[in-house]
Amino acid sequence: MLEARQLSYGTHRRELLHSVDLTVRNGELHAVLGPNGAGKSLLLRNLAGELSPDAGEIRLLDQPLQTWDAGALARQRAVLPQSSGLRFDFSVRQVVALGRLPWEDAPAAENRRAVERALRLCGLRTQSRRRYPTLSGGERARVQLARVIAQISARADDCSRFLLLDEPLASLDIRHQHACMRLLKKLTRHGAGVLVVVHDPNFALRYADRVSLMQAGRVVFCGPSHDVLTAENLSAIYGIAAQRHPGQQAFIQMG
Repeated sequence: MLEARQLSYGTHRRELLHSVDLTVRNGELHAVLGPNGAGKSLLLRNLAGELSPDAGEIRLLDQPLQTWDAGALARQRAVLPQSSGLRFDFSVRQVVALGRLPWEDAPAAENRRAVERALRLCGLRTQSRRRYPTLSGGERARVQLARVIAQISARADDCSRFLLLDEPLASLDIRHQHACMRLLKKLTRHGAGVLVVVHDPNFALRYADRVSLMQAGRVVFCGPSHDVLTAENLSAIYGIAAQRHPGQQAFIQMG
């Protein structure tokens, strides 16, 4: 598992994360929600090892994150930030293949299979020769998702990988938003641990196994999605009225 224990992080002016406890388990989709400025992206960047906490600890597979070799860490977990600054005139296939850079010692055939699988899972096989700069924002988002999926692809018997995604639905239309969440859920069924930052509680309620609700740098509520995503909790976090509709695939209407 990937876990934060009493994690705190801040600048010289103020503390931005306060004693956060959070666990990403293999085989689970864990969604993080909260208002703007709640600390969701900061938490993800700390979990990824991009930032160093001021207090507390992050452990990956029961080993302190700071003790991991950079190459081994890149093979164990992949990170999808909110935006990518890639400007090179690469093809879609070449961008996805960038995810295999930490696997340069792997057999070439294995790397090709990982890239092909990622293209197929993200519905990009027919677009693999297109130039990345010519794509729409939503298409680029799907290519970047395929890249990180290729990065964590490993042997079929190795299910210990982790995927950290910061607002992967932001640039997608509603059809591809659902396709993305279904794909993340599929990856967890193969043993991956997935942490995803989302804004819409409907997606978290429908697809996530566990949910953390953040506010002002703290995890206020955490647990199974149907237990955490209640009208009362959402009203407390967002400060607006929320109503949850009954049913097997319950959705939340906020207004």
